[in-house]
Amino acid sequence: MTLSDEARERLADVVALQPTKNAELQAQWDMDSGSDVHQYLESELKDYYYRDEDSLICATPEANRLVGDDVEGEIDEQVVTVPALQAATIDVLPDHDAEPQSVVATLHDLRAAGRDPEVDEVRSALRSLAEKGVVERVQKTVPTYRLAVERDALEVQRLDDGDD
Repeated sequence: MTLSDEARERLADVVALQPTKNAELQAQWDMDSGSDVHQYLESELKDYYYRDEDSLICATPEANRLVGDDVEGEIDEQVVTVPALQAATIDVLPDHDAEPQSVVATLHDLRAAGRDPEVDEVRSALRSLAEKGVVERVQKTVPTYRLAVERDALEVQRLDDGDD
């Protein structure tokens, strides 16, 4: 997806201000409403942002890499706040440069690590992490997953969701 100069500048704003709200971007971009911000994000920057568990706007790792030179300081680490199952999933997934693994293999690794989720919970966790750009989905006969970023460049903050 090729970005216009305006879209690239606005993506740099998302990266610099994250996590942020529609209202903050509305003020930054001199737009009339939060609805205009949402429409712009969906039409121009859809592949480069996601909303976290608190509905705050965050940049994907790809967005961070794309505009990393445009923002003050270099972005070399991603902080992601996730529920306990997603954090445990990150712990057991293969590194970004290793062979990806299936949902079932991830389920077995989670169970070996002392968790007992259902396969649908693991599938959902992997999809959510893929939407956030933390996990890469590699399509083979069945979908397989691995980290999308280097493990050392990822700081995982666990949400206190009572599901330890």
